[in-house]
Amino acid sequence: MQKNESYLIIDIGTGNVRVAQTSTDGHVLNIATDTVRYIRDDKYKDALYFAPDELWGQITNLMKKIIGEAKGGPIKAITVSSQREGIVLLDRKGNSMMGLPNHDHRGREWEHELKDKAEVYRLTGRYPSSLFSAFKLVGVRKVHPGLFSELDKVMSISDWAQFKLSGVMGYEDSQASETLLYDVKEGKWSEKLCSLFDLDMDILPKTHQSGTILGKVLPEYANMLGIPKDTVIVVGGADTQLAVMSTMPATDDVVIVAGTTTPIVKVVDQYIIDEKQRTWTNRHTEPNNFILEANAGVTGLNYQRLKEIFYPNESYDLIEEELRKISPSLCIASLGSLIAEEETPLVNGGFIFNVPVPHDLTRANFVWATLWDIACCVNENYKTLCSVSGNEPDYVWACGGGIQSPTLRQFIANLINKTVRFRKGFRQSSVVGGAFICNQALQDGEFQTDDIGEIQPVLDEGMKEQFASWQQVRAGLKHIF
Repeated sequence: MQKNESYLIIDIGTGNVRVAQTSTDGHVLNIATDTVRYIRDDKYKDALYFAPDELWGQITNLMKKIIGEAKGGPIKAITVSSQREGIVLLDRKGNSMMGLPNHDHRGREWEHELKDKAEVYRLTGRYPSSLFSAFKLVGVRKVHPGLFSELDKVMSISDWAQFKLSGVMGYEDSQASETLLYDVKEGKWSEKLCSLFDLDMDILPKTHQSGTILGKVLPEYANMLGIPKDTVIVVGGADTQLAVMSTMPATDDVVIVAGTTTPIVKVVDQYIIDEKQRTWTNRHTEPNNFILEANAGVTGLNYQRLKEIFYPNESYDLIEEELRKISPSLCIASLGSLIAEEETPLVNGGFIFNVPVPHDLTRANFVWATLWDIACCVNENYKTLCSVSGNEPDYVWACGGGIQSPTLRQFIANLINKTVRFRKGFRQSSVVGGAFICNQALQDGEFQTDDIGEIQPVLDEGMKEQFASWQQVRAGLKHIF
């Protein structure tokens, strides 16, 4: 492989779609971003969709922009990562009819109709809810029967984008884990699960393994983008799993993926389910491995939105500078992040501080409380994960945009009392993971393995008291409204 060749990585997240160009050793050379636009479906209480053709137009424009800026060599391979649980519906002519994102809950009204939820958990490794794709399809069938009658195939968003580029349909295994129609242990579609949801198995394309070559780019896109006609499309996968791969963990390592949500996962070599049904088990994008997961829910999105309120034009560096100057005990928050041990999610959130309002309460105190809330939820889910899987290494890996905060990194290290490790490129972890599997598919190139940072836990005398205050605030907010 020529040293100046590069990869194109498409990453379709919940809030944004990104296209990045990387070197073959995993360094991000250039990146362009746009906002994913959603439409509310008023026929349901909590339903969103997106127009696939509009999203594809955004993606092609971003690809043109990146390639036009020519910051890297010729494109050797393209791959795609995307939000989990999101799907695209196609008709018999291969046209994209509707896109349903991960936070679409159009199937919630029919959750109670599913029989034998314990068996579904046993087969899929997750408690069935409207988050997952099968319930989205049930919701379409119930309310949009005409649209559902035209349905021929359903694919994850990343598999749909790869189909657009290559003309080859498929469903990658880690993404298939999110459907409730896939036997996670056996690694195949389940006739029994499809029957439980009254869905025809024919709508599910053949599964394929991440890090394999799907096909070559279609001539129309090679010509449109000005890339070599022998550019290959590599099977990508779920954004969380690709982010995990960017850390290059060993089996039994724990990885904290701090993005819009914060999955805390463990790479395992066997299918594990929790008798209390607190965790998820997913197929990994690495062959023969699984991901055992507890998820802290919406975390990074909370931080992003509060930054827009308190620091709309300031940098993250300025936030960290102000955090170092405040008294941390002035404000405590609980903002709806999830804890695996809790049977019901927290639906109310807020900030608690003494009254009258302290004279030294600043905007930085609200950010401190937000980061502390995230770290406390990570800690609680980490403990659950370890109780299910046993072995506890003396370190954890961390990646994702949230880890750019030194304050959050230190909070996590202190609370779990473990060294927090992170690799260069951790902010764009799904992109770096995409480059990793392109190398894997092409069986060439050397990937970056150095530039590892570490945060050591520090004994903080006030931490126990602050944690207890957070627990009290969270418990109190459960009883409001």
